[in-house]
Amino acid sequence: MELQIKERNEFQYVDEGAGPVLLLLHGLFGALSNWHDVVSHFRPDYRVIIPLLPIYEMPLTQAGVPGLVKYVEEFVAAIKLAEPCTVLGNSLGGHVGLEYTLQNPARVNRLVLTGSSGLFEDSMGGSFPKRGNYAYVQERVAYTFYDPAVATKELVDEVFDVTNSNAKCLRIISIARSAQRHNLGKELSGIRVPTLLVWGLNDTITPPVVAHEFHHLIRNSELRFLDHCGHAPMMERPQEFNLLLRQFLHRTEQEAVAVK
Repeated sequence: MELQIKERNEFQYVDEGAGPVLLLLHGLFGALSNWHDVVSHFRPDYRVIIPLLPIYEMPLTQAGVPGLVKYVEEFVAAIKLAEPCTVLGNSLGGHVGLEYTLQNPARVNRLVLTGSSGLFEDSMGGSFPKRGNYAYVQERVAYTFYDPAVATKELVDEVFDVTNSNAKCLRIISIARSAQRHNLGKELSGIRVPTLLVWGLNDTITPPVVAHEFHHLIRNSELRFLDHCGHAPMMERPQEFNLLLRQFLHRTEQEAVAVK
């Protein structure tokens, strides 16, 4: 299944299926394709929406977590999404999802974080990609996963192209620094919605200790680890990730019905 990209105003996004809304947010070097298996699995029962975050195009003065949260707010308004939704975020997307939830609590009924920044991250393995060095970029992309084979040539080529653009690199640096500045440790107690944390046991970018800290600080959260899995469980362990997500969605839906 190839994801079909829609356009409305300046927004590009995927919008598949019908039902309760799952709003998916990708990471700094991520793309719509990162969520391919989630879309395939859930679109028969849910409306799955993925905005393409303007990480490489946004004005440099706005290139940061607050600017991306504002973009998501404007996107949700543009597509006239009135009902509360489940927000899922990977890496930087998790950070944006957390900020969006804190600022728009009435618009979010559940939160799912996987390899999220917001507390600590070792971005690109502790150093920035060297321009023009394909082998280095290949090594750093592979570092994202437990199984280096997941870092396909297509994926490495995408990141390599990004790191060869001065304009894109400037935005990446600005956003990465913004993410490090915006530590949410003191704010996470404000997250009240049911929250699922799915983490790779072998995540070297946001290690398991980060997942435990999120679990400690978000009061209504549950933590699940996947072994032999790195920073992007929905890509590296899609079947297990989708099973955990479906169980979480089903249980919280049942609980919401029971409360009514």
